[in-house]
Amino acid sequence: MNKFFGLKQNNTNIRTELLAGTTTFLTMVYIIIVNPVILHSAGVPFDQVFMATVISAVVGTLYMAFFANYPIAIAPGMGMNAYFASVVATQGLSYQVIFGTVFIAGIAFILLSLTTLRETLIEAIPASLKFGITSGIGLFIAFLGLKMSGIVVPNEANMVGFGDLHAPVTVLTLAGLFITLILMTWNVKGALFLGMIITGMIGFFTGQLQFDGVMSAPPAPIFFDIDVAGVFSNGLYTVVFAFLLVTIFDTTGTLIGVSEQAGFMKNGKLPRAKSALMADAAATTVGSMFGTSPSTAYIESTSGVAAGGRTGLTSVVVAVLFGLSIFFTPIIGAISNLSAITAPVLIIVGCFMMEGLARIDWKTFDEAFPAFAIILTMPLTSSIATGISIGFITYPLLKLVSGKGKDVHWILYLFGVIFVLQMIFFPAH
Repeated sequence: MNKFFGLKQNNTNIRTELLAGTTTFLTMVYIIIVNPVILHSAGVPFDQVFMATVISAVVGTLYMAFFANYPIAIAPGMGMNAYFASVVATQGLSYQVIFGTVFIAGIAFILLSLTTLRETLIEAIPASLKFGITSGIGLFIAFLGLKMSGIVVPNEANMVGFGDLHAPVTVLTLAGLFITLILMTWNVKGALFLGMIITGMIGFFTGQLQFDGVMSAPPAPIFFDIDVAGVFSNGLYTVVFAFLLVTIFDTTGTLIGVSEQAGFMKNGKLPRAKSALMADAAATTVGSMFGTSPSTAYIESTSGVAAGGRTGLTSVVVAVLFGLSIFFTPIIGAISNLSAITAPVLIIVGCFMMEGLARIDWKTFDEAFPAFAIILTMPLTSSIATGISIGFITYPLLKLVSGKGKDVHWILYLFGVIFVLQMIFFPAH
């Protein structure tokens, strides 16, 4: 195992990787409950989506583990599932037809991943945008943790406001946050994971974490419940393109963010990038055949990296736990429904991802503003892809008007134009 994953070369060990994998799993396990709920609103059977979510997560994460050797987990993406549901509602078509668009997008995704386009894209993104993407994702997941826990709530006056500190979930989140912060300050190994365990125990004894059972029989998966022909007969090409474009940049942004945090990026390049990028493409294609929306690399992988995960063994642990979860749905459901267990981890990991801010050239405006725009828009729009779009539009534009247009890679101009057109004609919500 040490030779296969290169544990020593990556300054890690089996215990650390097991801990990191468990931490990542616990921070993202909500998806196997939330994803079926969202797609069920579009008419897809809950049990079908549940099994498809687990299958796509296992396929994508194991591919990432064995072919790319990165501690990055793959699963159906939040945002894309909501977009899927909205497309079903607005198009007035069956979910089988929309799954057909996901399947075609997945095939196109695989073909693109076999080329050097996505690798070239990663290498072409300037350092300021990479650091902006990493920091933007950090704010995004920290804000997610604050919203999940009720520390910040919707506010009519200025969109968000301070939450109710008397709410049990909020109090438990704050307790878990301070406990985890103390463990981190004391340099306790596995502080993030221990923090979740202690928070869960407090939740159990205060009656907030309740189990309705331990094990249950998994539902049978449904294969190829899709209508590919309906995609062409209804001319859903823009829907295919929207799925493809948003998934590409969601995953690319997350890969850059996690890789920068873990120290994988070498001179602006990501080793084994093609294999890493193929993982989400494979998961999206397989997932569509079983009945779920596109898959993406998960920003919650940063929690495992923060816990010390550095190799594909972390991802193997995540995949195994996803596989086992189909037998323990009562426990998984209970943990997923108590956001106070995972919210503190997301808030703390958001802090870790701010490190790149110091490496942005803030005194050079045409470098600083696009990075700032990404950092600003990611949490406010709750979309990694939208933040990247804004960066890709503003960076080449500012360079062009400042007389530095030749310093910009041609691919940034191409996607800058594509993003402008996408935002105007078929934005993905």
